[in-house]
Amino acid sequence: PVAETFRVIQGAMSEEYVRSTQGVFQFDLSGDEGGTWYIDLKTKGGSAGVGKPPVAADVVMSMSSADFVKMFT
Repeated sequence: PVAETFRVIQGAMSEEYVRSTQGVFQFDLSGDEGGTWYIDLKTKGGSAGVGKPPVAADVVMSMSSADFVKMFT
């Protein structure tokens, strides 16, 4: 569920979202598919995926992977 959520987020990226948001979010997830994931809405084109963001995060959230999926559903 976490990887699929990030695939959907990556597919929804647009220059407009990046231009209007200008933020980098890091998610430190526990449980199934736990680990570090990110959404970069600051770097040209934006990106999302597993690992640390390509630039320093503006916001770091720690939660269970189940709560992450609920938050984005």
